[in-house]
Amino acid sequence: MGYLKIFLVGVMLSFSLASFNFAEDYNLQYFLAKTSPEANDLSKKEKTELLNQIEELIEKAQLVHIKLVKAIQTGELDIRYREGKFWASKMDEDRSSVETGIQQLNVLKEKPATIMAAIKLYKSLKNLSSNFNAYNNTTFFSSYVGDLAPEMELWGDLVFYQLYLLPLARSKDIGPEPSQKGKKPVPKERKP
Repeated sequence: MGYLKIFLVGVMLSFSLASFNFAEDYNLQYFLAKTSPEANDLSKKEKTELLNQIEELIEKAQLVHIKLVKAIQTGELDIRYREGKFWASKMDEDRSSVETGIQQLNVLKEKPATIMAAIKLYKSLKNLSSNFNAYNNTTFFSSYVGDLAPEMELWGDLVFYQLYLLPLARSKDIGPEPSQKGKKPVPKERKP
């Protein structure tokens, strides 16, 4: 019986160590470490994983949005008319931001160097983050939002902006030097 326990513990340890060694975990901490000044630019695989993580984040935001709308519509949350109208407008913005985010992610997955899609995705992440922080600061919504609001802010501002959007914008800024053909020639002075 003792040998069986030792064997099972050994098998479990080997599987856990194998999972740490072979699978790279592209989570928030991984990308936050990449935002340090000493870190290199992201590889193509890392950029793809970054977009996948942001897609998962937007899907989480969509689920929270659906839960919030359902809770308001079913009367689970007791909200007065005017306040409810305000929050309903915020949730309409969320729906629009989620749709825009998904569309722009699809564009970026096909063409990763599209700066307008990256800017629109960043704007939708900022809008979602702002609204989710407002929900989180309201007592009757905070249980639905939880840790998603600060996580969304970290993914948007620190990770996506610094690791994807900013290097993309810098690469678009650096182009061929302007040609000399466009400049007017300096007129020569004539002697009287």
